Amino acid sequence: MEEGLRERKKRETRQRIADIAMGLFLQRGFDNVTVAEVARTADVSVNTVFNYFRTKEDLFLDRSEETEDMLARAVRERRAGETAVEAVRRDFFEALAEGDWRYGMVEGMSLFAQRVGESPALQSRVRMLEVHREERLARTLADETEADPDDLTPWLVSAQICAVVRTLTRHATARQMAGEDLSRIRADVREHAEHAFDLLEHGVGGYCPRPEPGSLSLPQAGERSTPAPR
Repeated sequence: MEEGLRERKKRETRQRIADIAMGLFLQRGFDNVTVAEVARTADVSVNTVFNYFRTKEDLFLDRSEETEDMLARAVRERRAGETAVEAVRRDFFEALAEGDWRYGMVEGMSLFAQRVGESPALQSRVRMLEVHREERLARTLADETEADPDDLTPWLVSAQICAVVRTLTRHATARQMAGEDLSRIRADVREHAEHAFDLLEHGVGGYCPRPEPGSLSLPQAGERSTPAPR
């Protein structure tokens, strides 16, 4: 249904407050900005800010709802015949190609991560966001497969998918914080992601065996072993 005028104004007000707050947070640091300052700069009351955001952390992480749901949504909206891993893989590469924010491969992510690293409150909140994202994905997988309540498979699969996404995102962010060019990071992350999702799809059972005495050495650093037959 078409968005009503009242709903549109509320959405626009919320976005304006969030944008102003983020500008202040990035400029001065999360702990150095008060909600009252955000309200004054946005020309609204403190009560109005809290009508849209329950906590100060919500102001910083104003897209937390989308972030928590994005992997579950990718699975819910997967194409016919597409597996959960294939759906998340496609969504990841589409975001990478489009320069979309949802997997962190965007300009300014290094400053965002720096501000999180400076604030214990934000670090705690981000950890909870990751927990909620994993839970949402697991429950979606359980619903989509009609799994029994005591079946751990949806939770195991969710944990593995989330670990891959989290590792790729943190790797890219760390390189941005080190000052590397984003276009180069994206190209390298694409290669790493191909390998990471291949491991998810084919399994890691053949990875890192201890060689028998006198056998050939293991692959050297940078080489990739062939996945074990299924």
